[in-house]
Amino acid sequence: TLGYLNSIFGSFVSNILNPTVNLSNGIVEKFPNLYIQNQKNICYLVQQNISISKEEWDSRETSWDFEKLSLIDGEDLKSAFENYCSHWRDNFVQLHKNEEELNRLFIEIYELQDEMDEKIEFKDITILQEETSIIRIDNSISKEFLTESEKYLYDRGVSLEFNKNVLIKQFISYAVGCMFGRYSLDEEGLVFAGGEFDKNKYSKFIPDEDNCIPITDSEYFSDDIVTRFVEFVKTVYGEETLEENLKFISQALSNKNDAPKDIIREYFLKNFYEDHLKRYKKRPIYWLYDAGKKNGFKALIYMHRYNEQTTAKVRIGYLHELQKHYERRASFLKDEIESNNNRKKAEQELKKIKSQLDECKQFDEKMNHLSSEYISIDLDDGVKVNYEKVQTGRDGKRYEILGKVK
Repeated sequence: TLGYLNSIFGSFVSNILNPTVNLSNGIVEKFPNLYIQNQKNICYLVQQNISISKEEWDSRETSWDFEKLSLIDGEDLKSAFENYCSHWRDNFVQLHKNEEELNRLFIEIYELQDEMDEKIEFKDITILQEETSIIRIDNSISKEFLTESEKYLYDRGVSLEFNKNVLIKQFISYAVGCMFGRYSLDEEGLVFAGGEFDKNKYSKFIPDEDNCIPITDSEYFSDDIVTRFVEFVKTVYGEETLEENLKFISQALSNKNDAPKDIIREYFLKNFYEDHLKRYKKRPIYWLYDAGKKNGFKALIYMHRYNEQTTAKVRIGYLHELQKHYERRASFLKDEIESNNNRKKAEQELKKIKSQLDECKQFDEKMNHLSSEYISIDLDDGVKVNYEKVQTGRDGKRYEILGKVK
């Protein structure tokens, strides 16, 4: 029945009986009788399509049945990426073949060969829409070294291209999940989403101890997010390939020729949270304490590990410490200016540091007010309610301490 309703013939009948978007059971009841001799073949094709589509859905961390990110399986990130592309190109082609074969079978059953054909557009294969794009190609080149799936696409004048930027951002998101203990390299699936935090579930890569990971424009903390991310990459693929893996990641994120760690730091500082909001449909599970546009202070926490002391810990353990770093750096820069060493560069950096310090001081006032109230949350209330709750004092006044949910 699924094969019938999703075939070209099924759409053809549906448009005749009810040319609107609504397809009720009353309309379906009026479809021509379904009498098929080779049901086993049709059912096999439909079940295969379901399996491929489910696998694709479950490959994303927002699926309830998500187990692990396939990109962590490989000798290095490049080979893992290539394995991913090969696997999903095969699946994409198989779906296309199956859909056309189902169309052919139903057209043959109802003897409509003169009215329609089985062909479908590649754009109608709806898996991997974020991760891939169909590219028209010049098929005059040799196809000697192509795989069977690549040849199938080549013969139809197209290529399935994978978006490395999207996939690497999925990898980074999974890495952050491991940093907070949401996921573990030792177990599949969702490992922690509230309740008692069991440290025994993590041995290969240990989650952050205090549920706070700072994001800074320089390496002020030994456990900042870039340091933790580099450690994650090293844990997954080993130290020997670390530099080439970091380079692979940075090239997927940016066209700049900057050092890989600098590009990765810039991504976390400017774009990670925006991508996280998109991934979780404006219901973030990682919350960003954000002082403002000057990037004076940013730090991530995991909502499911939040408690009434979290804001106070972020303020005292990280915000105040970062202010001390800024003050020491400002003092050093003043000495540089007085001694005329790199005067112009030092003056520019000092101006930036001062603006970040001012931003931190204003942010500290809001943090102080909220941290002294020891606000608790209830996970059953959902993200939206709790996101507002931790930013609202007992006086009913809202203090913006978390990143804006746009």
